[in-house]
Amino acid sequence: MIQVHPLMTDTDTHPPDHVLVDAALRFAARAHAGQMRKGTDVPYIVHPVGVMLALLETGETDPELLAAALLHDTVEDTRTSLGDLRRHFGPRVAAVVEGCSEPDKRDSWEARKQHTIRYLRTAARDVLLVSAADKLHNLRSLIADEQALGAELWTRFKRGRPEIAWYYRAVTASLKEGGLAGHRIVQTLDDAVTQFFGSEHGLGG
Repeated sequence: MIQVHPLMTDTDTHPPDHVLVDAALRFAARAHAGQMRKGTDVPYIVHPVGVMLALLETGETDPELLAAALLHDTVEDTRTSLGDLRRHFGPRVAAVVEGCSEPDKRDSWEARKQHTIRYLRTAARDVLLVSAADKLHNLRSLIADEQALGAELWTRFKRGRPEIAWYYRAVTASLKEGGLAGHRIVQTLDDAVTQFFGSEHGLGG
């Protein structure tokens, strides 16, 4: 169990902005300690930090949103519970992390991705923003890794380039349908998807 002094109390629900974000970074670093990005020797914490930076890059500075970005994979990929997050960071941050977590990792890749595609069409704005930043950072990592590794990159994943291209296109469409069509982060993601995978549309959703 990760020990972090709770930031939220009955009388103080709004700690200073820098304290909240710094605490989230420390919590995420401890939770993901020893984890690496898939198929690499890159520490996993690089990803949640990248997600937070993508939000900042596109104009999102709300400290609770930034904290949620740093913590977005802790419930899905570590021993952290939603109760831990509510206690340490409050209900809004926990709700965003819950919305960004796949419900059942035992399902097939297709079932999990179809769930995400459907869910994002009606998800809360906070969840949409962190999800868009998550996909943008993941895609930027794919682009850099393909430049370095070529086709070998795709051997890391359960599905190949065509299936992953379909998923990114479908998620981007869901984010637009969910209400972020005019937001800079989705426009940036859409441009990156088109540049990397091309403009051809796959099936699904």
